[in-house]
Amino acid sequence: MGEGVSEFIDEYLTAIRMPSIRVTDVIEILIISVILYYLMVWIRKTRAWSLLKGVIVVLGFLLIAAIFNMTTILWIAKECLSIAAVAVVVVLQPEMRRALESLGKKNIFSSFLISDNGVSGRYSDKTIEEIVKASFSMGREKTGALMVFERNDSLEDYEKTGIAIDAAISSQLLINIFEHNTPLHDGAVVLRKDRIVSATCYLPLSDNRDLSKALGTRHRAGVGISEVTDSLTVIVSEESGKVSVAYGGELFNGLTQEGLREKLELIQDKPVEETKRSISSIIKRKSETEKNKQ
Repeated sequence: MGEGVSEFIDEYLTAIRMPSIRVTDVIEILIISVILYYLMVWIRKTRAWSLLKGVIVVLGFLLIAAIFNMTTILWIAKECLSIAAVAVVVVLQPEMRRALESLGKKNIFSSFLISDNGVSGRYSDKTIEEIVKASFSMGREKTGALMVFERNDSLEDYEKTGIAIDAAISSQLLINIFEHNTPLHDGAVVLRKDRIVSATCYLPLSDNRDLSKALGTRHRAGVGISEVTDSLTVIVSEESGKVSVAYGGELFNGLTQEGLREKLELIQDKPVEETKRSISSIIKRKSETEKNKQ
């Protein structure tokens, strides 16, 4: 027994050697990690993300074909591999060009030095109240408006079609932007992290045939952007003054102030505790409204 253990140790374990790690190896790992991180961030913000998910599905089918030795499918995949690589480059050419341009303009090290003290990725309660106030103020005056809230999917492509503003969200500024006969009133406003980033932006129109024929271009644009991104759009009708929300390809028409506030709370992405408090406050406000009606 003891001799067998000794032979096993001599034959296998003595051959195991811990590799020596040099300083250059650590630097190389860090460089590769940074490159992969920025690559994944870039993929997440472009059409490459949807393409990547499609590629993963195709690879899953090819793995099944390899397990069951489906030679015809594997041969077709092998022959199409070079064509697929060229097709990916052609499809993602605009995104790749923008990525290289931004890489030349961006100071990479600044992202490590600058910290965001605020809450990133969601909108504050103050912003919600300013939007509700501006929307119904414009609705009373029959001023058309289109306000798009960015969430996880980047709206950078649509943002570039307008005029850069980069200002804090306020009801007075939004009302002034959409005022009739002003240079910025036409088109949509893109909102990101409590900031108005761009105005007079062009949005894709929805092809949904279930939408009412009475809806104009403003409503179809709001639904259109919600179909291709996870954004939420607030729409104020110029004809009726009604306030609507487009989200997830659906149009919620003729909202009250309370209804608009509830829809806008979807874009806040609050932690669980804050969400519970928000739900309880909504229930409380509803009960108070019902009491006042009685």
